[in-house]
Amino acid sequence: MAVLRSSVETASEEFSANAAAMEEKLQEIGRLLAEAAAGGGPEATARHISRGKLPLRQRLALLLDPDSPFLELSALAGAETNYAVGGGLLLGIGVVEGTECVVLGNDPTVLGGAMTAVAYKKIERGLEVARQNRLPYIQFVESAGGDLRGGGGHGGDPEAELRRNMTHFAETGSIFKEITQLSAAGIPTISVVFGSSTAGGAYQPGLSDYNIFVERSAKVFLGGPPLVKMATGEDSDDEELGGAEMHARVSGLADYLARDEPDAIRIAREVVAHLHWRKLGPGPTEPPDDPLCDPEDLLGLVSADLRAPLDIREVIARVVDGSRFEEFKAAYGETLVCGFSSVHGFPVGVLGNNGVLFSDSSQKAAQFIQLCNQIGTPLLFLQNITGYMVGRQYERGGIVKHGSQMINALSNSKVPHVTVIIGASYGAGNYGMGGRAFDTRFVFLWPTAKIAVMGPRQMAGVMSLVRRGRAARRGEALDEAAEQMRSAFVEELAERQSLALYATGRVSDDGIIDPRDTRHVVGMALSACHSSVVAGAAGFGVFRL
Repeated sequence: MAVLRSSVETASEEFSANAAAMEEKLQEIGRLLAEAAAGGGPEATARHISRGKLPLRQRLALLLDPDSPFLELSALAGAETNYAVGGGLLLGIGVVEGTECVVLGNDPTVLGGAMTAVAYKKIERGLEVARQNRLPYIQFVESAGGDLRGGGGHGGDPEAELRRNMTHFAETGSIFKEITQLSAAGIPTISVVFGSSTAGGAYQPGLSDYNIFVERSAKVFLGGPPLVKMATGEDSDDEELGGAEMHARVSGLADYLARDEPDAIRIAREVVAHLHWRKLGPGPTEPPDDPLCDPEDLLGLVSADLRAPLDIREVIARVVDGSRFEEFKAAYGETLVCGFSSVHGFPVGVLGNNGVLFSDSSQKAAQFIQLCNQIGTPLLFLQNITGYMVGRQYERGGIVKHGSQMINALSNSKVPHVTVIIGASYGAGNYGMGGRAFDTRFVFLWPTAKIAVMGPRQMAGVMSLVRRGRAARRGEALDEAAEQMRSAFVEELAERQSLALYATGRVSDDGIIDPRDTRHVVGMALSACHSSVVAGAAGFGVFRL
């Protein structure tokens, strides 16, 4: 297989400026990651520890195999919103007794582990990852229940509170359904209950395959003592109503009674060990050599001005094994680079943007996606795309038809898809290049990523043209100064809402990553995908479009 060579001038002023801008973005990401890891802050954490409890990330460290990797997902959920960064939850894929598992944990130092709107999105994402990739699901339960406050986390609006209450029912019910569906699909679900699990939260362990309760700490009941008193007149305390020992000896809800938190985590590891879990995918088959081109260079490849050209082969050369890449149709449809390679030994078909998608590049993509499905090879999309080409010439040439062929091939592809958004991800280009809407298993962002219906400048310009046309039809004069101010406002708003932090804060992806980690993140994602069957689409043979 051919080896990619780099032509990047790492000593150039442009490269240095790009790297400096990327490092500045990474510093901000690092600050936010530290904020998420700190949970509810020093006071809340100290209070938590004073009760004999371990911090959430210490619980995780005890669960995972020593020196094994942990792929954290949606780490910055809640960023750029009124909710806590991290969403009061920890979610990721880690190795327990040699088995890759989805691990999700409430952080009781953040609002007592209450389930906010962001937390629900994160939980749903965790359940989806477990289902799509056939990964055992472990949840650390310690939650005050649903956050019923309105107004985006600040309350004060009765109507908003009412709407939030109704949404809470739908969200909670969906989570319950998905936990049981994991079990029905033969995917084990394990709950480790460290503290309170009240009302709807009681169904988290109630619907799990295995339950581990911490003695004198876990409390699970549909209604706490005050509610029971009001509903039935009974007087009771937490322990006799829903304590760990009662559930272990009387109700039978608890399968294992742990002495303390480390003991509970030890038992969880034993449960995973007895599953004797086996992956169904073929696993890595290629030599997992490090790239010949230095991944450190990934810092300086992307300009802050995403209109600046980037040869996506420079990224590929720093991500794939040994920088080896068998390019497909290299002389045809040159704005899309397609080819066969591997990442950490897992074969992949790579599709990367080198400009807008024309008819020829769209047809090339459709054929390549079908070829990868024929041989059961997962797809890796590297997005830097402003969309499909527009204009009279291209419409007459069939861009709608050819773009639709590409999207059709993608929609019916059955192999796993992993997407990394490097720069622009605009309009239908996001769809065709493996956007989240097309059952993509994992979507990661570089700090430079921008996701929007179209570029901010184009959006402001289009809206201005629409307003001008409307004014002309009505015979009205347009206030140019006001129009310019309005356009500037639209462009600024569209720019802010297209940024990576805005998207990841709303759990529209799996997280912002350091470009230098791209190879390892993709490798871990592919490994998770191979826990399930990796097979292509059946049906028609490949159409040479």
